[in-house]
Amino acid sequence: MDDFLVRALIGGFGVAAVAGPLGAFVVWRRMAYFGDTLAHAALLGVALGFLLGIGVNVGVTATCVGIAVALVVFQRRRQLGGDTLLGILSHGALALGLVTIAFLTEVRVDLMAYLFGDILAVTMEDIAWIYGGGAGVAMALVILWRPLLAATVDAELAFVEGVPVTAVRLAFMLLLAIVVALAMKVVGVLLVTALLIIPAAAARSLARSPEQMALLSALAGCLAVAAGLFGSFATDAPSGPSIVVAALVLFLISSVVPAFKTRR
Repeated sequence: MDDFLVRALIGGFGVAAVAGPLGAFVVWRRMAYFGDTLAHAALLGVALGFLLGIGVNVGVTATCVGIAVALVVFQRRRQLGGDTLLGILSHGALALGLVTIAFLTEVRVDLMAYLFGDILAVTMEDIAWIYGGGAGVAMALVILWRPLLAATVDAELAFVEGVPVTAVRLAFMLLLAIVVALAMKVVGVLLVTALLIIPAAAARSLARSPEQMALLSALAGCLAVAAGLFGSFATDAPSGPSIVVAALVLFLISSVVPAFKTRR
């Protein structure tokens, strides 16, 4: 295979492996809209990265972390509903990012690559960033697994048992922010949430335990990356959307197989 395809596979596998387990919690906690909010905020991070000269990865990570912290602060005031706050932060950050990019006249920004991903342009530096950040997220998730699972099942009971629910929730949001920054190069800011939730949803009907669902989610994400890249290379289709389409096919297959077994 060509070098750029090998780099794309390596980078895509790294993102899928860490996005799968986090995506399982996104599905369990019904936080898909929060993932969209972080994804939209990533475009603002891209603009700030160019504007301040701090780099795109740092800008996206800092912006997503800021959005996550802001959401926790606003939710504690309880003046507005969670969906309203997510809508304000999501569309506000996206609009602000587009406006900021429009003023970057001295910098050429490939907006389509950031919106829909450009996995075929992944470099060794990007791979180092993906695997370094992914390793940190994986270790943090292993540490937080039990308290996060307890807070997901019943937040009030977990609080009574001594789990710092608010701190665990904030930590989970920060991990999601980092994963969004990692996945931006693969599928773009508009499709990041799909890479989080579709493999996890595909694994849900096949898993018998939370741990098994997390592993199957990572595996489904890796399969979607490989199938999507193959389809993109064979048909000359956009790589990021092709990966999401492959994940959608896996979800449809996973939905049909249990029903077929039950019917038999």
